[in-house]
Amino acid sequence: MKRNILIIIALLICAIALRFGFNAVMKTMAGNAAKNRPAPEVTAVQVEEKQVIRSFEAPGRVVSKYQVNVGARIAGYLQQSFFKEGDFVKAGQVLFRIEPAEYSNAAAVASANVADFRARLDYAEKQLARAAELVKQDYIAKAQYDNLLSQRNSLRASLASAQASYNDANRNLGYTTVKAQVDGRVGIITVTVGNYVSPSSGPLTTIYSTNPIFVTFPLESTDFAALANADEGNSINRKVELVLPGGVTYGLTGVQDFQDNKVDLSTGTITMRATFQNPDNELINGEFVTVKLYSNNPVNVPVVPQTAVQENQAGKYVYKLDDEGLPQLTYIKTGRQEGDNYIVNEGLQKGDRIIIDGIQKVVPGKPVKIVSSEQ
Repeated sequence: MKRNILIIIALLICAIALRFGFNAVMKTMAGNAAKNRPAPEVTAVQVEEKQVIRSFEAPGRVVSKYQVNVGARIAGYLQQSFFKEGDFVKAGQVLFRIEPAEYSNAAAVASANVADFRARLDYAEKQLARAAELVKQDYIAKAQYDNLLSQRNSLRASLASAQASYNDANRNLGYTTVKAQVDGRVGIITVTVGNYVSPSSGPLTTIYSTNPIFVTFPLESTDFAALANADEGNSINRKVELVLPGGVTYGLTGVQDFQDNKVDLSTGTITMRATFQNPDNELINGEFVTVKLYSNNPVNVPVVPQTAVQENQAGKYVYKLDDEGLPQLTYIKTGRQEGDNYIVNEGLQKGDRIIIDGIQKVVPGKPVKIVSSEQ
């Protein structure tokens, strides 16, 4: 019995030894085959430069040029509104009426006071004129003339005060009709007819101007530096395009006409602004869009064929040949497409050699055989 067990154990040991030996032989054969395998044939080209207009993308937001809160400048009951929410209105158009009776009466009283003081002043002027002749002939005392002169001057001052009160009463009466200060679209009415309103009630509604309209966007400081270098002294009125949320390009181009004078330390960006015409009110205040900003001057930038560019989770890359002719995986940052090429923003420069064909056979750091496209 013991002998049989020993035989079985010996057989197992032999089987394990044979398996390890077989694996070692196969690995050796595979290694020899890999060494003897010919280098894959690939096509390589030198990176060239092309003169292009640089472009930069950034998220943007549509902002009305004017955002005007329409409020009551006097106190009273809101009597009537003359528009619907969302209507387009013109500057000077009447939007609301506040009950005017109180202010109309005050204006009438002020007008009567002006008329009263004007009549009294007219009489005083005549009295003073007669007194001036009489005092010359010593028919009246100089003190009497001086008293009439003082009364005339006092009435002049009273008339001026009454006139100011009348003007103020008319101003308040004018405020009973609340008008639009700018052209634009009216928002939600926050206080409805019948409510008591005052200057402390807050806005009755808000007007957002629509044409022209602004788009603000943050530009990375590195992109801003590249843009400034491209344009040098020609840095005004850059062309701007918009891509709307649905992926449609807005039909009109805008002009970048403002840039902030500081970098936002929390984001590393500079706030830019572009102005767009908006005749059909297609752009709406608060809408998020994609901004494409173009340099004014063309610059020389590296370009690579699209067929040479691969992509993985880490980003886009190419196989660049090092000084020994070995392919190395090199990550790049690309800009927009120019025909069949990508503009390269980072990672390559003019004169670098990259593989454009046979990429699927390439192993980083392993030799390749460079052949022509025809071969």
